[in-house]
This record gives sequence, C-alpha cells and structure tokens, in this order.
Amino acid sequence: MQDLTEGIARFQRDVFPAKAELFARLATHHAPHTLFIGCSDARVVPELLTGTEPGDLFVIRTAGNLVPAHSPEADGVTASIEYAVAVLGVTDVVVCGHSACGAMTALARGQDLSGAPAVAAWLRHADASLARTTADGDVPALVRQNVLAQLANLATHPAVARALAQGRIALHGWVYDIPTGRVEDLTPADPALAA
Repeated sequence: MQDLTEGIARFQRDVFPAKAELFARLATHHAPHTLFIGCSDARVVPELLTGTEPGDLFVIRTAGNLVPAHSPEADGVTASIEYAVAVLGVTDVVVCGHSACGAMTALARGQDLSGAPAVAAWLRHADASLARTTADGDVPALVRQNVLAQLANLATHPAVARALAQGRIALHGWVYDIPTGRVEDLTPADPALAA
C-alpha cells in the first residue's frame, strides 16, 4: 500500500497540475474514441501501450481478454460494450491479447483449474479458440486464435452489429509481446469471418 499512497501523492503533486486543463475538461466531457478490451494481466497497461491520455480509451479488462458472445442475460462485459458503442459512440474497438497470458497458458497446457471454479467457468468463453489451435500446448498460437474468436464474439453484440452495419465502427485485433514491446495486428477484413 505504501507504493500506492506514494503514487497518489506524486500524481497530485506532479501529474495533476501539469494536466489540470485536461482534467477540468474531462470533468464534464466523456467522449473516448476507442473501446480497448484487454487482459486483466497487470503487465498490460492499455494507456501506456497506446500512448493515450485520460479520456481517450474506454477500457474493459477481463481474464484472457475474453468477450462472451451476446446472450439475453446481462453481465458487466456486455453492458460496458453496449455503453461504449451505443452511448459513447466509440469509433474503434481493440481486442488485445498478449504473450505469456496466464489464462491462455492454463488452457493450452490443460492445467487443473478445479481449485478455481469461477476461472474455469470463465475460460469456457475460449473453447472455440482452443478448438482452432492445432498444436497442443502452443500458447502463442492460442493467444492469436483467441483474439480472432473474441472479435467474432464481439460482433454478435447488437450495438456492435448495428454500428458495423452502419459503418460507424471498426474492430481491431492485436497481440502485445511483453518482452519486445511489439504489437502484432491480426485484424481480419471481416470480423464475422474470424471465428
């Protein structure tokens, strides 16, 4: 906790004053241009990775950067997607996977998740990704297939499907390589064909 409280002090002393005008505008204006769906992994920091300012990204972070296909049951991921697209009007959506993803590693290696039943249930949203990965244990291939599968799931959400049909939004698939800082663009021409 000491690191966090010291970080807040530095933010209030150094960062906030330097960006006071930006924060004053953000207090009454919320118009991010991009919905960024990334992994909960602490090593993946969307704003740092993209060099964006506060207010630029609407961020959803889930274990394995998973996006459940649309269903009539409401959940936090679905509500956040709908809000970003239908209310905020983002023009781009990025699904970003990453190297050494713990969720994808667990799936690729068939790790026993019986001690984490909620995690095991959540990772079922990657079943299609796992089925499309030809080599057992190939984590990098699974990470890539998972990004493509999650783009396809994203396109099943009504707000996203409408925005795609109207040409108001573009979907992008990325894989961030932690040790090199490289970002691989996997964006398919048609997200519906990703799955």
